[in-house]
Amino acid sequence: MRAELKRLHSPDIDDLKGYRPEESDSFGFLLQAMVGPAGGEGEESFDMVVCTPEWLRRRYAASEIILGLHLLIVFRYDYASLVSYIAKFSERCSGQSWKEVAQQLSRLGKWEFEDYQE
Repeated sequence: MRAELKRLHSPDIDDLKGYRPEESDSFGFLLQAMVGPAGGEGEESFDMVVCTPEWLRRRYAASEIILGLHLLIVFRYDYASLVSYIAKFSERCSGQSWKEVAQQLSRLGKWEFEDYQE
């Protein structure tokens, strides 16, 4: 089983394709990569913050430590590059079950079922 990027969504930005940050070197927003089985039905959310190094510098004090989990650090906003990067990352994820695939994808973004227990 392989993964496939189905679409990108952001609750912070209405139009990801047309988005132009107010400051090109300092921005951050939540991005949800909707990924599912390649060629199949369904999708699940993998959430990450897309941000610039300057945004991180301004947001956090120099004395803080940042883990960096689920951060996608960019130097400029380029929608096509984001789609390409996330699509290629997704395509490299494979396994015997969707759970195995999703665990690999969760290195990129927080899987909506990451801590789910029945």
